[in-house]
Amino acid sequence: YAPCINHGINMGKSQHEEKRAVEAGYWQLYRYNPALKEEGKNPFTLDSKPATASFQDFIMSETRYKSLKKLFPEMADKLFAKSEEEAKERYEYYKNLAEGK
Repeated sequence: YAPCINHGINMGKSQHEEKRAVEAGYWQLYRYNPALKEEGKNPFTLDSKPATASFQDFIMSETRYKSLKKLFPEMADKLFAKSEEEAKERYEYYKNLAEGK
C-alpha cells in the first residue's frame, strides 16, 4: 500500500495510514521467501491478522472514495461493499496459502 497526496491524507503520517489499511483489512501484509521452498517449507507467510477496524470507515477517510460516494452514491455503495467482500476473500485465500492448503 503506497498512499499519495491525492488520497487526501496527511503525507507526514503515511505510515499511520498504512497501518490503518492493514487493520481494516484493506491491505494484507505477507512475505514470500522462495528459499524456504527448497528446504521443504512453505515459502508464503501471512503476517496480517483478521481485520480489527472498519473497512468502510477506512476507505471513507480517503478523498478518492469520498469523491466517488459524492458523485455516484448508489454505485459507490455497491462498489464499496464488493471491495470489502473481496478483501475478506483475499485474506482467507492468503490464510489458506500460509497454512499450506
